[in-house]
Amino acid sequence: MPKNLVVCSKSRTFAPAFLDYATENISLTLNITKERNMIIVPVKEGENIERALKKFKRKFEKTGVVKELRRRQQFDKPSVLKRLKMEHAIYVQKMRTNEE
Repeated sequence: MPKNLVVCSKSRTFAPAFLDYATENISLTLNITKERNMIIVPVKEGENIERALKKFKRKFEKTGVVKELRRRQQFDKPSVLKRLKMEHAIYVQKMRTNEE
């Protein structure tokens, strides 16, 4: 894979990377949401592309896009969400009382 392309996970296409001539670094970028949040991974001259892709995947995982997609695959009734929220609050309260 050429160093000036990046894989777009949404459309499964290749998008061009941007070359910053001031620092001579290639940045792997990906538009994640409609708000134009971008993942930028600077690739230094001579750096292995596999390492840059690993950094990119790690940053992409931290954004929570995949987690959000999985959450939206099924509909949860409001009563179920309310019950889960209550169970979580009870759990957190028990944990805090056990610490003291």
